[in-house]
Amino acid sequence: MPSTSLCQEETCTPYSLMDDYSEGAHPQILEALLRTNSTQQVSYGGDEYSNAARQLIREKINCTGDEADIFFVPSGTSANLISIASCLRPYEAVITLDSGHIACKEAGAIEATGHKLIVVPAVDGKMTPTYLQKAIQQNQFFPHMAKPRLLYLSNASETGTVYTKCELSSLAAICKNASLLLLMDGARLGTALCSTKNDMTLRDIFDLTDIFWIGGTKAGALMGEAIVVKKDLAEGFVFHLKQHGALLAKGRTLGVQFVELFRSGLFFALASHANHMARKISACFESLGYPLAADTETNQVFVVLPELLVRRLQERFRFYIWEQRDDEQAVVRIVTSWATDEVQVDKFNAWVQQWTASKELATE
Repeated sequence: MPSTSLCQEETCTPYSLMDDYSEGAHPQILEALLRTNSTQQVSYGGDEYSNAARQLIREKINCTGDEADIFFVPSGTSANLISIASCLRPYEAVITLDSGHIACKEAGAIEATGHKLIVVPAVDGKMTPTYLQKAIQQNQFFPHMAKPRLLYLSNASETGTVYTKCELSSLAAICKNASLLLLMDGARLGTALCSTKNDMTLRDIFDLTDIFWIGGTKAGALMGEAIVVKKDLAEGFVFHLKQHGALLAKGRTLGVQFVELFRSGLFFALASHANHMARKISACFESLGYPLAADTETNQVFVVLPELLVRRLQERFRFYIWEQRDDEQAVVRIVTSWATDEVQVDKFNAWVQQWTASKELATE
C-alpha cells in the first residue's frame, strides 16, 4: 500500500488520524486525470469515462443497465440529499439513527427539503428490527404525523460497525412490509465490504436496498460518490441532480476516478489497507488493557483513554475526541485511510506503549 506522507519528526506538524480524507487522491487516480485531461468529452456525465465507470460498477454488482442507473455526485451530503429528495413527497419522513450522518453531520440538509427525520437509538452503531418496528408503529397517526417512507442506514456505521446479510435482510423485510424504501449511505462502503465481519456482496446490497451509494471521497478518490438507483426510482433522478447543483459540467472528472477505482480492484485494495492499519492500532490498545468503545470492524477505532494520555498523544498526532466521559477519561476516535503510513501507525503504537509504561501515567 502507498506510503505518501512525508517523514514525520517530533518537531513537525502532528500526523493526522482524524479522518479518511486528509490526503488528496491516490497517485494512480491523479495520473489518470492528467492522462485524460486534454481529450474532449461530452459534458454533464455523458462522457466515455463516466459510461465506462458505470459499466465497471454494474459488473462488480452483477447487474445490468435494465436493473439500475448510476449517477455520480461530488459529495456524500449531496448523495444523501438527492437520493432522499428524489423519492419522497413533502409529507413523507425518514427513519434514521440518532447517530446517523443525516441526523447530526449534514446541517439539517434533509429537514431543509421539508422532510421530517424520525430518530431512533443505535445499537452497536446500527439499526435493529425492534427499534425500526417501534418507529413505524409510533408514527401512524395520519394525517397528523409525517408518514414514514424511507429507512436510512450507513454501512459501515458511524462507529465503524458492519451490517451482516442477516441483519440487513431483516430490516429490508420490515421495510417491504411497511412500504418503506431503504437507502444505504456508502461513504465507507469499501471498508465495510473488506471487513472480516462482512458476509455480503455488492449484489446482496443491491438486492436488499432501493438506493445505495459507493463512496469514493473516503476511498482514495479526489472526490466523488456513485449512486446506484434501481430502475423504477431512476426516472427524473438527473433533474434532482441539476436542481441541487450536483450535475457537474465536467462530470468526466468523476468518471475517470471511478474507472481507476474499479478497473483493477484498487477500490478494495485501498479499503483493505485502511482496515489493516486500524486493526494494528486497535490491537495495541487492547493488549495494553484500554477498553474499546466499539468493536473495530473497519477503519475506525473508538477507545476509552485516560485524559493525560490523550493530551500526550495530541502532541504528535491528530484525532477526534468523540465523547468526554469525565475529567479523567475520554472516548477518542482514530480513523485510518487508504494512505495511512504504516510507519506512523507503528510510531503511534510505540508512543502509546511508552506512555502507558511511564511513571507519569502510572501515578495518575
